[in-house]
Amino acid sequence: MNARPTMQDVARIAGVSIKTVSRVVNQEPRVDPDTRARVQATIDELGFRRNEQARSLRPGQSSSLIGLVSGDLGNPFYSAIARGIEEIAYEHGHLLLTASSEEQPGRERQLIETYLQHNVAGLIVAPTLDAARTITPELLRGVPLVSVDRPVRDPDPFDTVLLDNRAGARRAVTQLIHDGHTRIAIIDGNPRVYTGQERTAGYLDALREAGIAPPPNLMIHGHHGARHAEQATHALLNQEQRPSAIFATNNRIATGVIRALHARRRTLAVASFDDFEFADVINLPLTLVSYDAMDLGRAAAARLMQRIQGDRSAPQRLIQPVSLRVPGEQP
Repeated sequence: MNARPTMQDVARIAGVSIKTVSRVVNQEPRVDPDTRARVQATIDELGFRRNEQARSLRPGQSSSLIGLVSGDLGNPFYSAIARGIEEIAYEHGHLLLTASSEEQPGRERQLIETYLQHNVAGLIVAPTLDAARTITPELLRGVPLVSVDRPVRDPDPFDTVLLDNRAGARRAVTQLIHDGHTRIAIIDGNPRVYTGQERTAGYLDALREAGIAPPPNLMIHGHHGARHAEQATHALLNQEQRPSAIFATNNRIATGVIRALHARRRTLAVASFDDFEFADVINLPLTLVSYDAMDLGRAAAARLMQRIQGDRSAPQRLIQPVSLRVPGEQP
């Protein structure tokens, strides 16, 4: 049998009632020895295993499971968030189920529905762009949800844990200005993404505070990911009035920028919202907006635990701080 054997399968093959199988499985005494032996032999032959989770739940009761729907788990950012969530979940006696939406709203909704079918105690979601249409209180049927990294919508009916995106970007670009740069480019991904919008706003805040007019030809949007960012950087370097610094709104964009500069053997100052591996050995002037993504996961999980334990207060927006790091400088 390819499918997982059920109690009904055992009863049919052994020629007994489901109640008799249940008595054997639960080691109840009121079973004829020959019948018990026949049922046990069938159980062993089929490899039947009792579903402890289903057995322990009453109708409508939640389990010790919590579900995470994240973005691309290949991105160290999301895998670190998952590790932080798992740490807090374990401390509270919960197991974490993890899956990636791949930024597809349909897949996101399907995963949430699947988790709900397994009676999860709560959900943590890094929402897709169209999550406002797919994630609703009606869908969740009372199961608590915390959104992480982005809100589901604004204002959000759910608890939300975010980085201080705007302030972090403003600090990074202000540092570039302090270092003498006035032609500062920005490369961002999808302009609809909340994090990119906030980081772009922080970039503009810094320019405005310094009395620098935003240069339209240096503001590049829609280049999410390393390959597209690399192409955008080449285009910036081909301009007659090139930038002297580039602000990348995430680590993958920063990777593309650095690849392009390496290929062109050019040295520009680079600021990145996100620290990244090997930043300390790259021979470029770097300014990094740094934070612990595991802390983001821990904060989301801690808030979910409060909801699971009965907190019915109004939805909260929790902002996690960020810091500025210049590789090579002593902290």
